[in-house]
Amino acid sequence: MSYIPNINRYEQMDYRRCGQSGLKLPAISLGLWHNFGQLDDFENARQLIHRAFDLGITHFDLANNYGPPPGSAEENYGKILKQDFGRFLRDELIISTKAGYRMWPGPYGEWGSRKYLISSLDQSLKRTGLNYVDIFYHHRPDPETPLEESMQALHDIVKSGKALYVGISNYPAEVARKAIQMLKELGTPCLLHQPKYSLFERWVEDGLLDVLEETGTGCIPYSPLAQGLLSDRYLKGIPKDSRVAKGVGFLTESHLSPDKLEKIKQLNELAVERSTTLAQMALAWVLKDPRVSSVLIGASRPEQISDAVECLEKLYFEPEELSAIENILKP
Repeated sequence: MSYIPNINRYEQMDYRRCGQSGLKLPAISLGLWHNFGQLDDFENARQLIHRAFDLGITHFDLANNYGPPPGSAEENYGKILKQDFGRFLRDELIISTKAGYRMWPGPYGEWGSRKYLISSLDQSLKRTGLNYVDIFYHHRPDPETPLEESMQALHDIVKSGKALYVGISNYPAEVARKAIQMLKELGTPCLLHQPKYSLFERWVEDGLLDVLEETGTGCIPYSPLAQGLLSDRYLKGIPKDSRVAKGVGFLTESHLSPDKLEKIKQLNELAVERSTTLAQMALAWVLKDPRVSSVLIGASRPEQISDAVECLEKLYFEPEELSAIENILKP
């Protein structure tokens, strides 16, 4: 059966401008870091994309190394685009990808050289079957390649028509400031910075958000739910089918200490008092900052996407609620 999008999809989503650009993103965007690779259920991946778009989520975020194996998330997303979206819906989508982590052997398969960034994007376009991506990020700063070289490559990628906008990810505040200034001088503004940010991961508050505000750059945090820790998933321990139990990826049992679990339980109690789920409260907490253009969520089931979007119905926090959250999170 062919996919027919919900005709009311744009009525329920909040769209936010990215910094000082002309582009708006949905407040909730879908990241394809997990559950879209070759080892995952393709039909489930299709349903996730369908549910997201039906709810007004127009932005889908990839990277060259998403899978597993690396590259397979881009391949599967390309298949879904071709099968269900066709050319007539491409202009309603914002598709991003990134390069920075290791993708192939040898000295040119990772980091931030001009050789790697341009070659990687060419491979990503081939895997997705696209002529261009809307946003192309440098995934992480390179300690050896001159920053000027990486930014020049991003600028030239836009000039070539292979990306409409560029961004950076995981850059600390002062390096981000330099990169953003370089891109501005080249004539290709930095659209977005993509950092890790959640109730449990607060480093962006130590200068980065201020830099983005000063430079007119948008912010799109990833892992706002701390890979599922900020949900009801672990309230009663570690489920056997969870990421923590499987011990794969970046989430292990060491991330769920007794102290962390107690904080999760207390945050959940506060969420219940707000008449929301813990996940909805955690997303709303990130989105309360006007400097945040969108948050990237992951999902393994369509219902999780629906639940996440419901956070938009209650973004406001009373001062007492914010104080209670900070008290819970104290070391």
